[in-house]
Amino acid sequence: MKVLVTGATGYIGGRLVPNLLAAGHEVRCAARTPAKLAGRSWHDDVEVVEADLFDPASLKAACEGIDAVHYLVHAMDGTGDFEARDRRAAENLRDAAAAAGVSRIVYLGGLGSADGAPLSKHLRSRHEVGRILADGPVPVTELRAAVIIGSGSASFEMLRHLVEVLPIMTTPKWVDTRCQPIAIRDVTHYLVKVLSVEETAGEVLEIGGPEVLTYREMMHTFASVAGLRRRIVLPVPVLTPRLSSLWVGLVTPLPTGLARPLVDSLVNEVIVTDDRIDELVPHEPIPLRRAIELALTRVQDLDVATTWASAGRPGNGPPPGYGESASRRAASRAAGTLPEDPRPEDPSWSGGTVLTDERTVRCGAPPEELFRTVSSLGGKVGWHSPRWMWELRGLIDKLAGGIGVRRGRRHPTQLALGEAVDFWRVEALDPPTLLRFRAEMKLPGEAWLEFRIQPHGSGSLLRQRARFHPRGLVGRLYWYILLPFHVLIFPRMARSIARQAEQDATEAAAPR
Repeated sequence: MKVLVTGATGYIGGRLVPNLLAAGHEVRCAARTPAKLAGRSWHDDVEVVEADLFDPASLKAACEGIDAVHYLVHAMDGTGDFEARDRRAAENLRDAAAAAGVSRIVYLGGLGSADGAPLSKHLRSRHEVGRILADGPVPVTELRAAVIIGSGSASFEMLRHLVEVLPIMTTPKWVDTRCQPIAIRDVTHYLVKVLSVEETAGEVLEIGGPEVLTYREMMHTFASVAGLRRRIVLPVPVLTPRLSSLWVGLVTPLPTGLARPLVDSLVNEVIVTDDRIDELVPHEPIPLRRAIELALTRVQDLDVATTWASAGRPGNGPPPGYGESASRRAASRAAGTLPEDPRPEDPSWSGGTVLTDERTVRCGAPPEELFRTVSSLGGKVGWHSPRWMWELRGLIDKLAGGIGVRRGRRHPTQLALGEAVDFWRVEALDPPTLLRFRAEMKLPGEAWLEFRIQPHGSGSLLRQRARFHPRGLVGRLYWYILLPFHVLIFPRMARSIARQAEQDATEAAAPR
């Protein structure tokens, strides 16, 4: 079949695509920013098109000639009214698929029964999206899953960090709510197989692993697999969902805005009550212990293909023009109805106030070696300046509801356009001359950290530039209050990067 994958830049979609290819399907990937897929190992084996779920015209074009659509988009990024965005996106996809003559939509939703406690906003939205898609003429296969266990998934990372960081934890009553976790490889298996089973069309099917567990039991299982002492879990009745999400936001890489709907959903029992999937798509899902072992192995082997942060832009909220395709944004700006974002390459006098800290250093290493060093910034390597300062800035960001620095990076040396690194995201990548990060921490403005490299004699020249576009007086005060820290951080960072590159180049040239 010819399959369109929406959400290919995200966690599930990025892992589904190679499985679809392995099954012999022809794959088209729709993305608001196609360049984000350039670094994927399967990029040359798929067709990539620019499309936006909030732009019906581009979405209809993406659906042309398609047999089936995998709908794997969720607007829950910690900002704004995600329910309204989910609703609008589902309506647009439903109508575009119908207009293009698509024969099937496959949608991944969430478990949860309305018979028990009222569904959380997150689960309610998941169910509503399924109903909206099914309202159209195209048959929908809706798969409903609970907690997905896999390296880089939001649920797994929340579980992992809670257990690793806290040997003793006080938790709300939801710690004893039952759920049925499922491994990411089992989820992608079902997403692929239902395409070849006609009887799954027009059905809502529940999928889950072989065990029903409480969240407390899941934490104990993780501790056992990871070789940690058994965690002491003390449920208390006074922790509200809001307090719980703040606590989860501080301890884990997830921003509070994303942790809140996930925590809210933990009050709902999410278990499989309809096992028709076993007859339609026979399969033996792996148990939780094995799923955790595989996820941890992926992390240790630096083989994490996608993470929960792969597609979204949590932190500062949507940028101007959010929900419009690039072509429509360009048209809007040409018509004067949408302002252009300030860009680091703009001249200093344009676009209002842009505050800059620029450092230039010479480096004895060639540009390729210097770029490798720059590409290793963040994560465990840090930022070649006092780590405690970055940790403090990350803690402040967490307290403000941001993402902090615990998000780290997917791989210690490899980067891709759009990839998350601590509280930055790769905005421009052109080896070995340019790497630019855009800040995703909570800020009264927009910030970039840019590295430009050019040959210089037998070595290189590194131009490091931090730029800040402030919003109002608060933004300007923020920059000038931090100036003393900039004096400590940025010169040292540039010099240290150059020294590290020279050291690595010397070691690489040494006889072995």
